[in-house]
Amino acid sequence: MGGKPVAGEAGDSSDGTVGKALAVLDAVASYGRPVRFGELLGDSPYPKATLYRLMQVLTKQSMLTYDPDRQTYAPGLRLVRLAHAAWQSASLAPVARPYLETLSAEVGETVHLAQLDGGQVLYVDKINARDPLQMYSQAGKVGPAYCTGVGKAMVAYLPEAEQDPILRQQSYHPFTAHTLASPEELRAELRAIAARGHAYDREEHEPGIICVAVPVITRSGRVLGAVSVTSSTERTSLAGLEEHLPRIHAAVSSIAGEAQDWRFPDAAE
Repeated sequence: MGGKPVAGEAGDSSDGTVGKALAVLDAVASYGRPVRFGELLGDSPYPKATLYRLMQVLTKQSMLTYDPDRQTYAPGLRLVRLAHAAWQSASLAPVARPYLETLSAEVGETVHLAQLDGGQVLYVDKINARDPLQMYSQAGKVGPAYCTGVGKAMVAYLPEAEQDPILRQQSYHPFTAHTLASPEELRAELRAIAARGHAYDREEHEPGIICVAVPVITRSGRVLGAVSVTSSTERTSLAGLEEHLPRIHAAVSSIAGEAQDWRFPDAAE
């Protein structure tokens, strides 16, 4: 995934205290477990007093929770409430869920719904196969755009002015022997995706994990997200997954049509 964020790493100094506090929240969440202040301080660009002050404010506001016995911090319940509100009002998930469930039942494989979050992929929903596979993706997790089927499917259909900054943000870390290693390789792949209408993950992020993905696009061409059907090389092949494309396109078309009429942010046509 390109590594854990640095505690307190602010992308834009003009964001001030709010930007710093949000970066600290990102850092705490990135550990995936309760974390001690000393661990965060070791990765933080801020002085001890500044980081401590930010964490005290976040704890007081219930954005972080503090365990005095273990002396650890973790994301707070207020974040859970905000995340639930965002899931309902700012993601495709509520609109897409019934179509994803139907698709997964029809194909018998894992189905993902993702949206772009800056230069990364945010998985906003996941329906497991009848026989679930162990894999990285989970709803709420972020992944790289350059080596995931959903990421490439979305980026391929962005206007060039939006696509270029995203390509510059990718790490091109070689997760597997199949990972695209440069912007040039990725650009060639994106052109091929735009020509055929769907993207592949050819074991590019995780060994043995493959998928076929289709973007969710409004009638005016705005990219809202992407849907993928994912499996393993032990269970099937890319050719086998391609057989599900008519069902994936049908699901994507239904999601895009309903989102078009729903109050999706900035999606009014």
